[in-house]
Amino acid sequence: MNKQLLFVKRPIGEANADTWSLVTNPIPEPKEGEVLIRQHYISLDPAMRGWMNDSKSYIEPMEIGSVMRAGSVGEVIASNNHPKFKVGDFVSGHGGVQQYTATDGKGYYPVDPKLAPLPMYIGTLGMPGMTAYFGILEVGKIKEGDVVLVSGAAGAVGSIVGQIAKIKGCTVVGIAGGPKNCNYITTELGFDGAIDYKNEKVRNRLKELCPKGIDVYFDNVGGEILDIALTQLRMHARVVICGAISQYNNKMAIKGPSNYLSLLVNRASMQGMVVFDWAKRYGEAAQQMGTWMAQGKLKSKEDVYEGIENFPPTFNRLFSGEKMGKLVLKVIEGDL
Repeated sequence: MNKQLLFVKRPIGEANADTWSLVTNPIPEPKEGEVLIRQHYISLDPAMRGWMNDSKSYIEPMEIGSVMRAGSVGEVIASNNHPKFKVGDFVSGHGGVQQYTATDGKGYYPVDPKLAPLPMYIGTLGMPGMTAYFGILEVGKIKEGDVVLVSGAAGAVGSIVGQIAKIKGCTVVGIAGGPKNCNYITTELGFDGAIDYKNEKVRNRLKELCPKGIDVYFDNVGGEILDIALTQLRMHARVVICGAISQYNNKMAIKGPSNYLSLLVNRASMQGMVVFDWAKRYGEAAQQMGTWMAQGKLKSKEDVYEGIENFPPTFNRLFSGEKMGKLVLKVIEGDL
């Protein structure tokens, strides 16, 4: 049987147990040209909260009654004349929050569990890693000597952004929640400084740590922190809008920046980025980051929880800050 998590109610504010329904259905049979994938791990990402809204975005909103959309990685266990994948292959794609999925393979790519643990393929070597790589290098256009500020710095994307910036010779300050997360990004990841937004005044600490301002701000949170960062921009600074996790569960209108005129004064730019725009170059990024990891320059951390029935509370760890690195849910039952 196939356990599936269905999306049954559009949340207002924070998603809760009523947002989804856990059902059990027969394992699907692959049709002609399809494969059956036994999924091992599901990716949990802040973007999933936006997919629940019935509003225009870079991707169609989820339909009520559909399997909860999510990135995934698993093993091909059956093939009905699929032209690309065979039984025993491991693949990653968007299989949704379920234990098995039958697919024509569109959007899936092969992965090798001998080269890296499977959760890493939905983390550093998956969408979060691609987002960090292209966001900071192509949109942020960092160069040696830049002062880089990263919000959500202990998360899946922010932690990689900061490390890449360090590799490229930048001074990096991260904003994270709580002493544990702040210690993690400075002690383990090599950030030059950390701001604890839960226990410190962000504006004051930012001035202390970046007295001459910032060249690049990589924004994962939006809201008040984005507004504060705008006040510290240097001439020709770049602001990368990757996400706005502080706003996703709002019951009121999204809070926009009031200090946007800093962009004008400093001849700065603010640009949004969606990782799918660089899909043709994912291989290039994965190869480079794999090299950095082999050299010990880039660290990857996956925070793994177990049980498809535990998806709702695990998902909300994205917004409470009760996780470190990439949040992953193991949905396969039994030992691997």
